Amino acid sequence: MPKPDPARARRTATAAAVFDSQGRMLLHRRSDNNKWALPGGGIEVGETADQAIVREVKEETGYDVRVIRLIGIYSNPKDTTITYPEGDTVFYVSILFECTVIGGTPMLNEESTAIDWFSPTALPEPFHAGHIPRVRDAMARQQAAFYR
Repeated sequence: MPKPDPARARRTATAAAVFDSQGRMLLHRRSDNNKWALPGGGIEVGETADQAIVREVKEETGYDVRVIRLIGIYSNPKDTTITYPEGDTVFYVSILFECTVIGGTPMLNEESTAIDWFSPTALPEPFHAGHIPRVRDAMARQQAAFYR
């Protein structure tokens, strides 16, 4: 496993499991690695986790969402480590929220090359492997939050 820069050893991020009325999940194809993934990203200074995910979903998909519940917190380095194209390796603690769409329209930006709704049992390829446990947990609809 690559060694992280100590100043960047752990970052806190959010991710969203957004379902439509047909049970499909909102996914976007990331521009940095061309993999399909849950929308999400880092929590900025002065932001709460729920504010961050609302902002990230809007930035990456164009949709306005409202947080419904906490699904889980993920810190297993196997599923939360990302090496970016420029070579930086970042270890995240990710907070997964279930969200619902309350407005907006699908829109691409510099972080997303595609946006679409998929059955969580038929994820598109290539799919971000670290997000698979999060998708499974979101599908479980368990009341208590997961910690992995």
